[in-house]
Amino acid sequence: MTKIYVFPGQGSQAVGMGGELFDQFSELVKQADEVLGYSIKNLCLEDTDKKLGQTDHTQPALYIVNALTYLSKTGEANLRPDFVAGHSLGEYNALFAAGVFDFITGLKLVKKRGEIMVKATGGGMAAVIGMQPEKIKQVLKDASFETIDIANLNSPKQTVISGRKEDIDAVKAVFEEAGVKLFIPLKVSGAFHSRYMLDAQDEFADFLKNFAFQPVEIPVIANYTAAPYQNSEIVDNMTQQISNPVRWIETIQYLKMQPDTEFEEIGPGKVLTKLIGQIS
Repeated sequence: MTKIYVFPGQGSQAVGMGGELFDQFSELVKQADEVLGYSIKNLCLEDTDKKLGQTDHTQPALYIVNALTYLSKTGEANLRPDFVAGHSLGEYNALFAAGVFDFITGLKLVKKRGEIMVKATGGGMAAVIGMQPEKIKQVLKDASFETIDIANLNSPKQTVISGRKEDIDAVKAVFEEAGVKLFIPLKVSGAFHSRYMLDAQDEFADFLKNFAFQPVEIPVIANYTAAPYQNSEIVDNMTQQISNPVRWIETIQYLKMQPDTEFEEIGPGKVLTKLIGQIS
């Protein structure tokens, strides 16, 4: 059997996530609080200041909960999976699981990533439900909305588009006219995974120069390439991911080619489990 762990990204956060993990891994949580400058337990369990949904808080919170879930799951027996993958932010948990960096280094990376991405304003994203990705591209082209990029190829039934907010707002009517099942604007302020994130990508690339990374110990399927990380590509994959689409369909198709696969979502919710069920 091929055991595959997948880690969710932004959108899977929920108040109450992490639960008993914060007490189980109290020393790591204490270190995380020092890096962040606030209590991660309070953010995840109480969210009194309503910040959990803000990108610069969501990313560290999900990274920590995903990582602690993984550590709790694998335990002292070191029950590591055969493959790992993560959706957008979740890829950092896959890299952590694969030994590319330690818990705190990963936290520093996603903290910076969130801070950079939250500065990218004026953009928008929307989920297009019930239309094949190729048809979506054709609709955008025919309506002269080539300023909009494909951000997430999540499943044959779900694609996320990304662009300037006014374009995302305007294109809704175009998709409804084309017979789309649902068009759902996402609660984000930036056009993530698109050409509009190139400045953010450059800033993050500069930040990554401060770090050294370890070789991959478990195959990690990259969002950027939908293929296993090569050690020479670690920095490039992390950088390019910010402005390029999450190729989730191809990622899961690659993994499903392995013998007798068993997928398990490591983190809050079942968003990825549902998407995996839609991919053949």
